[in-house]
Amino acid sequence: MRKMTLGVNIDHVAVLREARRVNDPDILQALYVACENGAQQITIHLREDRRHIQDSDVKNILEHSKLPVNLECSINKEILNIVASLRPHRATLVPEKREEVTTEGGLDVFRYEDAIKYAIEQLHDSLVPVSLFVDPTIEAMERSKELGAEMVELHTGLYSNLFAMLHSNLPYSNHAVEELRFPRNELEVRLEKALHDINIAALHAKKIGLEVAAGHGLNYHNVEPIMQIEAITELNIGQSIIARSVFTGLAQAIQEMKRLTTR
Repeated sequence: MRKMTLGVNIDHVAVLREARRVNDPDILQALYVACENGAQQITIHLREDRRHIQDSDVKNILEHSKLPVNLECSINKEILNIVASLRPHRATLVPEKREEVTTEGGLDVFRYEDAIKYAIEQLHDSLVPVSLFVDPTIEAMERSKELGAEMVELHTGLYSNLFAMLHSNLPYSNHAVEELRFPRNELEVRLEKALHDINIAALHAKKIGLEVAAGHGLNYHNVEPIMQIEAITELNIGQSIIARSVFTGLAQAIQEMKRLTTR
């Protein structure tokens, strides 16, 4: 059986809670449900703007989770100090913009290499392993290794958007990705290339000694081709699981994803 870790991102439970600023739904209840229904890791993102996960959530989740916690964060010094003091199972460094709806791309490991190297060293001083959330290029894999990361998480946003524009009703919705509005035959070519790029980057990362995860935009329809990439050993999936849970319940939504990622 293929070894694949399923990290369940529960940020969107906190999004619902913060929409009304009440403790409902309870993030700890989501944690317990995830732990009991197939998650192998809990992923959360402590954003600078605190739009969903709060400092107290991180502390409570770390205290009560029986699963490893992958804490996503920016390279902001205030945030890094918090993460270093809490010492999660792993920190994943991600790019962050205040105005974005969700993370829009991989961390620029070239433009911000000095700050990233400092962040990695600070986290390592607190015995926290580090993953970098990066675009799937060989150059990004090489630089991630040089900067001292143990792991990379490949940004699958382009692949996921192309898949949705080709295989769902996204083009006919208010959320169509306008820059990807191409004829179907071109979408097919671009989707194949995006998947190829992920595969090549994953293979190279593994070759140079990095562990490889993937995430962003992955769902019940598009995850299988990513599953076929042998070098990827971890998936972090959140929004699609929480969205399905509205109709099925969180336990069943996680169980369904677990079945898809256990082959």
